[in-house]
Amino acid sequence: MKRAVLLAALAFLPLLGGCDNAPWDDDSERVETAREFPPADRPVAPITSTKWSTEEARDRVNEAEDVMDSANVRPGMTVADIGAGDGYYTVRLAQRVGASGRVLAQDIMPEVIERLADRVARERLDNVSLKLGAVDDPRLPAASFDRVFMVHMYHEIGEPYAFLWRLRPALRGGGQVLVVDGDRSIAEHGTPFRLLVCEFEAVGYKLLSYDDKQHAGGYLARFVPDGKRPDPDKITVCDNP
Repeated sequence: MKRAVLLAALAFLPLLGGCDNAPWDDDSERVETAREFPPADRPVAPITSTKWSTEEARDRVNEAEDVMDSANVRPGMTVADIGAGDGYYTVRLAQRVGASGRVLAQDIMPEVIERLADRVARERLDNVSLKLGAVDDPRLPAASFDRVFMVHMYHEIGEPYAFLWRLRPALRGGGQVLVVDGDRSIAEHGTPFRLLVCEFEAVGYKLLSYDDKQHAGGYLARFVPDGKRPDPDKITVCDNP
C-alpha cells in the first residue's frame, strides 16, 4: 500500500522537467561518482534523526514563516527542500508557493521518502513531488528552481564539493540556495559559518546574506552562483576551523 502511495506522489515529477520516475536508484557506486572531486577535510555528522525539533515547537516561534519571508518565497515559485525528512518545510513551502508553484521534496533515505509520500497524499499536497537523492548528488533537474532549501542537514552531506557542484545547474536565473544550520562544530551537528562559506565559494557560489536565526537553531545563509564552476580537480579544499 505504501509503495502505491509513493508512486502516486511521484507521478507529479514530470512537471519538474528533468525529474525522473526512478526513486529507488542504487547508490552503491556513490564513491565512484564522486571520485573526481576532492574529499572534504572534515568529519561528516551521522544522520541520527529526521526531526530537528517538534513541528509544534517550531511553529510557536514562527520558524518556517520567518525563514520563508527572509528567503522571499512567493506564490508561483518552484522550490526544493533538500533533506526534507518528515516534511516540516515541505508542507509549509507548498502552502506558500500555492497551486501555481511547485515543491520538490528530496531525501537520501528511501524509508523517509516513503513516509513523506504518505503525508503528501494524506494532506493532499498536489503541488509536491518526491525525489530520492544521493550523498554526492541532489539529482535535481537543470534550470528548475527559484529557491533550494537545506535546513539542518548540511553537516550530514558526505561529499559536499561534489554535491554543491552538481546542485548549481538546478538553479534558475536569480535562484538561491538557503542553508539553515548552527554555527558550531560538525560533531555537535552544526556547520561553522566560516567553513560553510568557504565550501560554497570553492565550487562557485558567493554569500548573498547572513541572518541570525537563533529561533531556527542558528543562522540562515543565502548563496547565489558566482562566475564559472571550477573543474573538479581545481577545487581547493577548505580547512576545518
